[in-house]
Amino acid sequence: MGMMEGKRGIILGVANERSIAWAIAEACAREGAQLGFTFFGETMEKRVRPLAEKVGGVFCCPCDATDDADVQAVIDEAAKHWDGIDFIVHSIAYAKKEELRGKFYDTSKEGFETAMISSAYTMVNLCRSAAPMLTEGASIVTLSYLGAERVLPHYNVMGVAKAALEACVRYLAVDLGPRNIRVNAISAGPIKTLAAAGIGDFKEILNWNRDNSPMRRNVTQQEVAETALMLLGPGGSAITGETLHVDCGYHVVGMRAVPEED
Repeated sequence: MGMMEGKRGIILGVANERSIAWAIAEACAREGAQLGFTFFGETMEKRVRPLAEKVGGVFCCPCDATDDADVQAVIDEAAKHWDGIDFIVHSIAYAKKEELRGKFYDTSKEGFETAMISSAYTMVNLCRSAAPMLTEGASIVTLSYLGAERVLPHYNVMGVAKAALEACVRYLAVDLGPRNIRVNAISAGPIKTLAAAGIGDFKEILNWNRDNSPMRRNVTQQEVAETALMLLGPGGSAITGETLHVDCGYHVVGMRAVPEED
């Protein structure tokens, strides 16, 4: 039996086969979990449905995570198939492309609101809607980035939104902790995904991280997925309210170069 045998969970935020959320879904399915998926828009539906079918997804339904009714509809769909939800993966974030360039103080009010609602509030709303169906011992994992803690080039308002997301994780952990429900974040290092394509000079960020992290390489989607699997499964039973870094040590050095040893 796999470590997730009999567990039922929803994966929100799969964009394509390079998504971190997809790598997590594959790892959970490998360990025996039943999965439900969401997608946003017709273009994403064409990408996500075949992936969901690949791992025997129980359902795959549309969801604009910024819309309360859509989020509730996902929970209602889960209730048609399961009598409880054992885990949720929240991999949703969005900022307008123009807000990820130039000066942070040029962030527009609309752009600020969009990033905060899409990247942080969606986590709060999801937990509120799912709370009645979450089983005792359930686990929720979201995805963050080092830009929540440090100023990183071109991350701008998304860094502020991710900082808010990590704060939400801590408050949600306290809200749900009495029911033995855990809430955590993973701060993954830079990975070439569809979402990362919107960050200016992302190729340079990847190269800098590869050359200066203690392990002299970038993290992979699969490595992040294995950490998520630990947090979602019994291995993370005493971990909540935390942000775990999975980035080959990138957060250790931040934005200063580390000289090669002689």
